[in-house]
This record gives sequence, C-alpha cells and structure tokens, in this order.
Amino acid sequence: MMILQNAILELADDNLILGHRVSEWCGHAPILEEDLAMPNMSLDMIGTARTLYAYAAHLENKGQTEDDMAYLRDEREYLNCLLVERPNGDFATTMLRQLYFAAFMEPYWQAALNSTDDVVRGVAGKAAKEMAYHIRHAGEWVIRLGDGTDESARRMKTAVTDLAPYVDELFQSSAAAKAAEDAGILPVRADMRAAWDKTINHIFGLAMLNPQEDTFAQSGGRQGLHGEGLGHILAVMQSINRAHPGAVW
Repeated sequence: MMILQNAILELADDNLILGHRVSEWCGHAPILEEDLAMPNMSLDMIGTARTLYAYAAHLENKGQTEDDMAYLRDEREYLNCLLVERPNGDFATTMLRQLYFAAFMEPYWQAALNSTDDVVRGVAGKAAKEMAYHIRHAGEWVIRLGDGTDESARRMKTAVTDLAPYVDELFQSSAAAKAAEDAGILPVRADMRAAWDKTINHIFGLAMLNPQEDTFAQSGGRQGLHGEGLGHILAVMQSINRAHPGAVW
C-alpha cells in the first residue's frame, strides 16, 4: 500500500502546490476577470488534491486525514515535481507554467478514466474537464502575450527559457508511479508526451514562440529534493494548522 500511497501523493502534491501558487495572485491579478478566474483554477487543483490526500490517508490506514497529509508533512516528504513550485514571476511565467501543467494533466486524466482503481477514475472524470479549461484559459494568454507587444513577447520568451528545465520531470515515473502504472492504476507518464507536444506546438505556433531545446532537465522533486521556494510555501500554508493543531471552525 505504501507504494500506491506515494504514487497518489505525487499527484496530490502537484495539485496542492500549484493550486497554492496560483492562489497567490488573488487580489494581485492584472485585471478583475483574472482576479476571479485564477482563484477558481486554484480551487480546481486544491479540490483534486483533497480527494487524493483523503485516499492516501485511507491507504496508510493510521487514522490520518487529508489535513494531516497536507499540513503535517515536512518539505522532504513532499513529492511534487519541481515545475509546480517555481515562483509565479510575472503573468507570462504564471500562464506558461499553468499551460505546461494542464497540457500534461488533461491527457493524463483522460487516460486515467480507464484505471482499475475506482477512486482514480472518479477523480479523473472531474479533473479532465477542469484541465481542458485550464489549457484553453492559459493558452489564450500565452498567445495574447507571445504575439502581442514587444514587451509582452519578450516576457513570454523569457518564461519559455526559465521554465524549460522543469518540463521533462512531468514525464518521468518514479518507482512508486511505475508500480502503479504496471498495475493499471495510473497511466504511464511518458505516454503523455505526444499529446503534450501537440498542444504546446499548436499554441506556440499561434503565439510566435519556439520551444526551448537542448536544456538540462532538472529533477528530484519526486525524491523530496526541492528548491527553497517550497519551504516558503509550506511555512505560509501550514502556519495556522501548526499554530493551532486540531482547531476547527
């Protein structure tokens, strides 16, 4: 069960950490429409994380809850990929990061509809639709900025360069994920590459962007090796729960 639990935690951590990152734009987005859209995208991912954390706690079978999984683990126990913890940067970086993640997760959840696991299928049914919207929303911004003014195009090209080292980790399967894939519980991560490439190449073509090539691939997130940004995220996100353990509304 521990192997499956870790595979589920990888997915949960990806969604929670990116959901928190996107939520940091609330009240700071460039236009009112985005101040509404971005928290809603954040809630999509946090909702997915909640279900997955509850399932991981059930698999561990030690009386833990989804809150224990989210708030009472230390930095090295988080198994999210490095892409989702990258700083928001400017709006171009945030939108490109969201596009990269959603372009992977949409075909991933579509494939997970054929999982042998009831919980995974249930999560996939909802999450696949949400990720399709995230692709559309983030993709429209990538196009608008990439094919916009000289300044917006410069910022989007910088985002492509800055995020390129963190893309390949999306397609790498840890030992836990590989075991879940072999059992038919989770889709094979590497199999999502063709769909991801198709989505990104289409949007980049409209945005007048070129994918960054020959970039050293950063990894380690699945082994609990993270940048300093994750520690800051967890310090903020976990502060209330750790200061008032067991508190309820």
